[in-house]
Amino acid sequence: MKQVNVHEAKTHLSHLLTCVEKGEEVVIARGNRPVARLVPTVPLKKRVPGTAKGKVVVKKGFEKPLSLKEIREFEG
Repeated sequence: MKQVNVHEAKTHLSHLLTCVEKGEEVVIARGNRPVARLVPTVPLKKRVPGTAKGKVVVKKGFEKPLSLKEIREFEG
């Protein structure tokens, strides 16, 4: 893990980003006190509609209002 000060980070940001793209972490410090970390991003998974089909079951009557007893149990 590489640590740089704020001035160095501003001056060499492109180089630091290249290091991060290669998997390295870079810590940016102010007066030798770490304040931020540059890390590679995690690629987002593409969401595919319908992948939960059949995994969620909604019981009949779920939309009915709760009874006072159920509300009290829920609220503890």
